[in-house]
Formats: sequence, C-alpha cells, structure tokens
Amino acid sequence: MKAIVFDRFGGPEVLHQTDVEVPSPGPGQVRVRVKAAGVNALDGKKRSGMLEALYPTTFPAVPGGELAGVVDALGEGVTDVRVGDEVLGWSDTGAYAEYALATLVAPKPAGLAWQDAAALPVASETAGRVLDLLGLAAGETVLMHGASGAVGTLAVQLATARGARVIATASPSNQDYLISLGATATVYGEGLVERVRALAPEGVDAVFDLAGKGALEDSLTLRGGTERIVTIADFRAPQLGITFSQGPPQASRASLAAVAQDAAAGRLSTAVTAYPLDQAAKAQQVSDAGHVRGKLVLTVG
Repeated sequence: MKAIVFDRFGGPEVLHQTDVEVPSPGPGQVRVRVKAAGVNALDGKKRSGMLEALYPTTFPAVPGGELAGVVDALGEGVTDVRVGDEVLGWSDTGAYAEYALATLVAPKPAGLAWQDAAALPVASETAGRVLDLLGLAAGETVLMHGASGAVGTLAVQLATARGARVIATASPSNQDYLISLGATATVYGEGLVERVRALAPEGVDAVFDLAGKGALEDSLTLRGGTERIVTIADFRAPQLGITFSQGPPQASRASLAAVAQDAAAGRLSTAVTAYPLDQAAKAQQVSDAGHVRGKLVLTVG
C-alpha cells in the first residue's frame, strides 16, 4: 500500500511517499481502507522530534492520528463493527496511508463527507475534554486563545451550545470566521488584556489556550490566578501552575457517533482544506506555520 513515512526527524521535507506492507488487525482492532486522514499540529511536533520523550518513534514512521474510511477486515473479538461499515475514529498505526488499523471507531453518517468526518475525532474530543475540565456552564464567559483552528472551531460551537459566551482571539483575517461560529472576536497580541476587559467588564470565568504563543501570562492577569485556565499548546504550563491537557483520547464510540450525527445534520460545522495524500509535506508545512482556519485533511484514494 502507499503511505507517507519519515525515517528521520526534521521539517516537512523528511516526509515521503513509499510502499509499505498492509497491516493486519490484532485483537480488538479493525483495518480501515482510508478515505481521508486528519492533519494535526501534533503530527508536525512528532515529525520534528520535539515530543520524542512523550511519543517514542520507531522508524520508518507513518504520521496521522485520525481517519475516516471503510472497514475491510476485523481482528479477533470485534463484534460491534462489520466489514463494509463506513467509520471515523483514531488510527493505531498512522492514518497517512491507504490502510490503517484502529481500535476506537464510530459509524459515519451517510450524509457526512469523508473529509468532514476525518476532521472530527481529535478536535471534538479535545474540545469536549477541555470544556469539561474547565467546568464551563451556561451563563459563563470563556476566553479562547487562537480559536480559528480545528479544535477552536468546534470548541466555540460546543461552548455556545452549553449556553456560554465565547470571546475568541485570532488573526485579523479570521475575525469574521469566529463571529460566524458564534464567538465575540478580537485579535491577539499587545493590548489583549485591555481589549478583553472592554468586552467583558465583569471578567472571564475560564480560559482555553489553543495558541501556545505567550498567552498564558495574559490569562493569569485576566483570571487573577491559575484557576480554570487550561492549555493544550503551551508546554510552559506546569512552570506557571497551569493545567496542560493532552491525550490519549477519552472519547467513547457513542460520543464520537453523536458528534458525527450533529455534523451531518448541520448542527456542528467544520471548515476543511484538503490536500491529496502525496502532498502531505505541504499540508504539514501549512500546519506548522499556524494561522490555519479550520481543519487540514488529506484525501486518500
């Protein structure tokens, strides 16, 4: 099968397409004929070697943690999925490939496009997990730093669905996009504390940092301490006494299926930019640069 691999750490240029063996599912796994694979910032961090202490790499490595596709083989003990089922979920073996193994998958609704399905697993699980950690409730105000990406796109919608008010930061070009999702938008950078205080004179109840670019100090000022601040992007968090939230995924098959149904019904929107599999290096280059609107996805087959 065709797959994107890297056999040394480095920039996107270390990614290349090659032929590798088709994997066989083990107990509890299914094999999926991949139709689309999500591209995440984590993929680039692993490729660069930045996270080797947390995620040890065996070369050659296939990137990609989420997929959408058709089940074509079952491992021992699998009873809730059948060959031919259309699914979305998390890849155990790397999703930048024609076939991948997975343990946690959910049904893909017929009306949901492959690339939109592949945009959901990581972003929806991360957004939901952090909102739960923050204990966000109706009537509260949450500040989201860098909210125009894949996780932010869903986090804004999930927070407003809870009845919360979202103040979200992004670049000037993404202000209208955030407003369309239901947020009160503002630009990041110098003067952010004053801008947020003008938008929320009563203060913010919680902070969700998706940017990882120096926003924690402003967050501490706005919250008056470390309580109810969570980051998924700034590795300095422990030094500041702030919660850093990371995987493994805590979602269930049922919760992912519900998110997929909401997306198929138009209750949850995604914004996807798709690249063919052989342009994975380009997609990761765009991801590494930041300022992505919505989700980057690779289409396969």
